[in-house]
Amino acid sequence: MTDFSQSLQLIVAEEVLSVTGLVLLLAAAWMGEKGSRAISIIAVAALAACAFIAAPTLCGGLMGPDRVAFMGQYSADAFSAFAKLLIYAAGGAALIVAPSFFARAGVGGTSAMRAEYPVLVLFAVLGMNMMVSATDFLTLYIGLELNSLAAYVLAAFLRTDERSAEAGLKYFVLGALASGIILFGMSLTYGFSGSTNFTAVALALDGPMSTGALFGLIFVLAGLAFKISAVPFHMWTPDVYEGAPTPVTMFFATAPKVAALALTMRVALDAFGNQVGAWQQIVIFVSLASIVVGALGAIGQANIKRLLAYSSINNIGFLLIGLAAATQEGAAAMLVYLAIYVAMSVAGFVVVLMLRDADGNPVEAISDMAGLSRTRPALAWALAAVMFSLAGIPPLFGFWGKFVVFQAAVNADLIALAALGIAASVIGAFYYLKVVKIAFFDEPANVVAAEGEGGVDGLAHKILLLVSCLVISPLGYLATPWLGDLADKAAAALFFVG
Repeated sequence: MTDFSQSLQLIVAEEVLSVTGLVLLLAAAWMGEKGSRAISIIAVAALAACAFIAAPTLCGGLMGPDRVAFMGQYSADAFSAFAKLLIYAAGGAALIVAPSFFARAGVGGTSAMRAEYPVLVLFAVLGMNMMVSATDFLTLYIGLELNSLAAYVLAAFLRTDERSAEAGLKYFVLGALASGIILFGMSLTYGFSGSTNFTAVALALDGPMSTGALFGLIFVLAGLAFKISAVPFHMWTPDVYEGAPTPVTMFFATAPKVAALALTMRVALDAFGNQVGAWQQIVIFVSLASIVVGALGAIGQANIKRLLAYSSINNIGFLLIGLAAATQEGAAAMLVYLAIYVAMSVAGFVVVLMLRDADGNPVEAISDMAGLSRTRPALAWALAAVMFSLAGIPPLFGFWGKFVVFQAAVNADLIALAALGIAASVIGAFYYLKVVKIAFFDEPANVVAAEGEGGVDGLAHKILLLVSCLVISPLGYLATPWLGDLADKAAAALFFVG
């Protein structure tokens, strides 16, 4: 058990985010919109500094009592560090691509970019940091709400766009419902275990589980299923993804997904780790339902952002197969998949951001991408790489994420689950291939502007797209030993028994 000063040393990254966020908030109030660019740059620098702080913890595989802060409420171990690095990368990408998007989304020649945007992203990331490090239900809830409150505002950030306002309202209403469900589940769990600390809850629930404690577990998992947009709590995802500004959608598809999944892993494997039999069947059902509903829902979509929303639901299903295994190998497989998924999502949404007509307006209709390979060949090939990787088609790196998850399920004797997951993944391949077919083989719709028209693509967009496409390309397999080693260290910290 660490004392208060040691606890403060363990949360340096959170302190950096808090102080930077508060200072930038004052700067935003003082400088106004003219300071938005400088504030964004400082926010990205703060995220990079936090990444440097977290990296040694992950590389060293640090875990145990020395990494526990505030009397068991917070854990700055290798598992949380892995998740934080992905969150920082996703948050930085969302900040980098935002200025050019909001510049085009403005009315009357003025930019819609506001100085509050990077501040909201920083506070959302701070909340996610608390989520992935939480080892107590109270810390969990504070982090969850801090992230959610910033996210509600981000979803409705384009005040002149009705779709954005609608997305923010839907996200707020359903997010509040999910928070209430989690809070009710936490109350039941506390009532039947006598503690909010994950370790104490696990000890109290070792043995036959009472009906009240079981209901607490179910409500907590149901609330977390809302946050990761798993079936049957996925209904908000397509509308919010479509209505929110595209940089915000990219942020929602990556960072909060990582945080919510890491939190779900810690709750299931730490707090309820002695009751695997009680939640494993629930996770298996949710996993298969998410794979099937995500794939079938995507088939009829005409908007690329809605298609990517259903794709995220589909991918959550595959990720949960690793959780269903309830083993250290399954947890490591989930982390590998998450890292690849973040790269695929960033690449996909950068492509969407670069799809514009001659007037600079965003192109989101899939039919308008017809013949993209002739007008924007490089962009079409990047889109094809994203689609094939999301479908898990070798030799692209997305295949490896699915492979390690299925391998973990087979090694945990969940052979039927792995077989059903593989069979259901074939459904998903259809809608991914449909997008590639439209881009490469249909007659050109001549809607997407050629290179150099519709506004100049930012250098940051091109660099982000190039880096993320290199990660999901066959070159990504060169990183499998390194990525697997880091995932193993993070998973070991999650299963550490002191």
